[in-house]
Amino acid sequence: MSVAERLKLSYAEYVARENASETRHEFLDGDVFAMAGGTPEHSAIIAAVTMALGSLRGGPCRAFVTELRTRIRADEHGPDVGTYPDIAIVCGPVLRDSEDPIAVVNPTVIVEVLSNSTEAYDRHGKFKHYRRLESLREYVLVAQHRPLIERFARQTDGTWSAPDAAGPSATIRLVSVAATLDVDAIFDGLIDESGRVRVQ
Repeated sequence: MSVAERLKLSYAEYVARENASETRHEFLDGDVFAMAGGTPEHSAIIAAVTMALGSLRGGPCRAFVTELRTRIRADEHGPDVGTYPDIAIVCGPVLRDSEDPIAVVNPTVIVEVLSNSTEAYDRHGKFKHYRRLESLREYVLVAQHRPLIERFARQTDGTWSAPDAAGPSATIRLVSVAATLDVDAIFDGLIDESGRVRVQ
């Protein structure tokens, strides 16, 4: 993401501005950042993962894509954050933030599709913020340029596991929502002869 402005805003001010804006922004401790536009590859992978989560339909969990904001309130471990996960899975009732009725506060699983400009943040800074969500049980990273999916899981003692990784011909099981991501199915038609992602 790129810096849109360095005005320190309250979260309520951010929500008011965001609701009037045609561009999506993320909020981090009073700063507002414009979200970069997604590439065709990025969009295609989000769509493929969402389709793979179709097995959730009719059960207690539902997948939401990038338009849904997630709020992480400031606490002793980190700042106030408003962000748009590529995919958020909520199980049970959707709990909305009291200051931001279109933001959820209780995702069970978050999926981010990596890009060159956001990978470091998604792996480290953003994951650090997401870990403060008490509801979150699994964090999934999907590579954009090669067939690879990684899954981090919250342990019973509250710590997070090293990632499980799945490449070609493998699957990743999302235990908390009883879903499976098949790497070959998700990247089907997106891989060229060199093994890299393309768009048809």
